[in-house]
Amino acid sequence: MPGEKTRAALFAQPDWLRQVPTAGRFPEGKLLFTGCGTSFHAAQTGGDAVHALELVLRPERDADLLVAVSHEGDTPLTLEAVRAWQGPTWLITGKAESAIADEADHVVVVTPAVEESWCHTASYTCAVAGIAALNGQDIAELPELVEQELERPALATDHERFLVAGAGRAWPTAQEAALKLREGAFVAAEWHHTEQLLHGYLAAVDESVRCFVLEGEGRAAERAREAVAALRELGCDVEFVPTRHPVVDIVRFQLLTLALADARGVNPDRIRRDDERWERARAAYQ
Repeated sequence: MPGEKTRAALFAQPDWLRQVPTAGRFPEGKLLFTGCGTSFHAAQTGGDAVHALELVLRPERDADLLVAVSHEGDTPLTLEAVRAWQGPTWLITGKAESAIADEADHVVVVTPAVEESWCHTASYTCAVAGIAALNGQDIAELPELVEQELERPALATDHERFLVAGAGRAWPTAQEAALKLREGAFVAAEWHHTEQLLHGYLAAVDESVRCFVLEGEGRAAERAREAVAALRELGCDVEFVPTRHPVVDIVRFQLLTLALADARGVNPDRIRRDDERWERARAAYQ
């Protein structure tokens, strides 16, 4: 069945989240987080973060500890970044043994297994929860909150373009939401920082775009409401999305991805690599 692995991982999240380790803590000092793709989005929830390629380009950073995020532990650019970094490294991952684990000073395994779907869901939320726990946050309520989110119906529409905006704590969620829609349902999904959306990006948005604006906190929430008002003036089908925690907030977009994939008859499990054109494209780089 198309999407079987993605569906299984998505609905396994409460169980996987209950197994995220909570005893450890990051050491004292300034942390820097890194990763690529979904793992970079997870990394951004932990604090100061830099994409792995940017760290390779400029490894001299004002930090005491590098925290790398890689579910399978073999992401080439993350491995390169860890090797370029001249200091201690921790790894947040789904495997105790890997190429990056061999380079790390400490490895934290946050999932009970390696996620089989390439459209990662459970590995993302567990990485975010694991980072939160290592930062001293209480994550005990997250499994139940995710269970509640999984009961929310997802409406698949026929829009060809989607937009997700967020800022502050919601910014990583906006990026990950758009990535899920792109790789799992093959739709043109854009992520925008809420404030940046209001500075020129609106010129390429019209009533054909399905929009989601994440609430965020404080001043970001105020700007989110103004962004919603602007999008409604353009005639967009826009939803103002209340936010609670990055682990919880992403679930509605995971469900939407699966609903869109089902409605359009596509398979999110292989993120289009079962099509020879996209397989050739992937073979063109490491």
